[in-house]
Amino acid sequence: MFNKILIANRGEIALRVIRACREMGIGSVAVHSTADADAMHVRMADEAICIGPAPSGQSYLHVPAIISACEISGAEAIHPGYGFLSENAAFVQVVEDHDITFIGPSAEHIRMMGDKITAKDTMKALGVPCVPGSAGGVAHFETARTVAAEIGYPVIIKATAGGGGRGMKLARSAAELETAFRTARAEAKAAFGNDEVYIEKYLGQPRHIEIQVFGDGKGNAVHLGERDCSLQRRHQKVLEEAPGPVIDSETRARIGQTCAEAVARIGYRGAGTIEFLYENGEFYFIEMNTRLQVEHPVTEAIFGVDLVREQIRVAAGQPLSFTQDELQVNGHAVEVRINAEKLPNFTPCPGRVETYHAPGGLGVRMDSALYSGYTIPPYYDSLIAKLIVHGRDRPEALARLNRALGELIIDGVDSSVPLFRALLAEPDVQAGNYDIHWLEKFLAQPQEI
Repeated sequence: MFNKILIANRGEIALRVIRACREMGIGSVAVHSTADADAMHVRMADEAICIGPAPSGQSYLHVPAIISACEISGAEAIHPGYGFLSENAAFVQVVEDHDITFIGPSAEHIRMMGDKITAKDTMKALGVPCVPGSAGGVAHFETARTVAAEIGYPVIIKATAGGGGRGMKLARSAAELETAFRTARAEAKAAFGNDEVYIEKYLGQPRHIEIQVFGDGKGNAVHLGERDCSLQRRHQKVLEEAPGPVIDSETRARIGQTCAEAVARIGYRGAGTIEFLYENGEFYFIEMNTRLQVEHPVTEAIFGVDLVREQIRVAAGQPLSFTQDELQVNGHAVEVRINAEKLPNFTPCPGRVETYHAPGGLGVRMDSALYSGYTIPPYYDSLIAKLIVHGRDRPEALARLNRALGELIIDGVDSSVPLFRALLAEPDVQAGNYDIHWLEKFLAQPQEI
């Protein structure tokens, strides 16, 4: 087992890894920018090293500084958290070239799943159901027109190197295709330096269902059920829950086993999430995230496992600490992502937190790096907290979430908390009756939040 792990991240996820290290008796090293000198992860770690100025490109994304921090501290492994360098295959290769262990999958698997076309082709070959679409990248409009006609409108054009909704355009008819195609390519080029796009059938009212998988890198893998992440704004998840309100145990076992067998066959190591659109009882693969997800706590809650601890164990060469038969769903869990944003326009709202009080009680977990007097810097993502609740069933979990939101105090900055109070009052949310377009339609209606 490792003696010391460096966490190449910040905020709540850095704290999450530090806590796992402490429980395992492993030393932790925090890295931070000058803007994060007073951050909670810096205070909580056993050691802390400044790696550069506030801009992430000069600090959290600056690979030489992170490698130097490992060498200075003597850390044997790096945990990337999520975001930043967590799915950067070139970074993983540099880490391994310096005889440091990367706590995550291999560079090969990150590269394989980082390209949307390669990922789709791989999953299709492994027996994972995929959305009908182009066989590969589409370089010319004439080809796009032929593909769209074959699979039928509406279609969606996506950047092969895309993410976060960028380089993604919808064409509901042949008349809209050319503009959507050229706009998607232009956006992809500007955002990712790669204008390659592909085309898929657009599903009208799908849910976003993702399967948590875990492999030991030696051909063994399990699944830990599904999460429903259908409440989204601009392709960004807002609320996640597990298990999914519309997935029964038989369906869960079937799709979960398909995913576990797929990652086992490629020798995948560590945590991964296979994401699907789900409509009319059918699953359609969209992408695989080769890292820990923001929403991993809901899976931890219903299965009673520590996914970060498991990541560390597997990276150290140890076997999985649970078998598929031991993984049984217990109750229901919901997570809401709380951002420092001013509603209703969701404008980032950094600033000083005058008072912070986290909710508590049975089945309530608050993952946050906030504290009273902390100044949220303007340089990074606006996520400031994740509130996770667990109950015996979905109604109890929602009631517990409503109660916990009422206890939460974040004074000094605006936050997205009022949105969740409003959502919990909606009959569709209470009934679990929503798809990936529901929240956008809800927010388009005049209302006070």
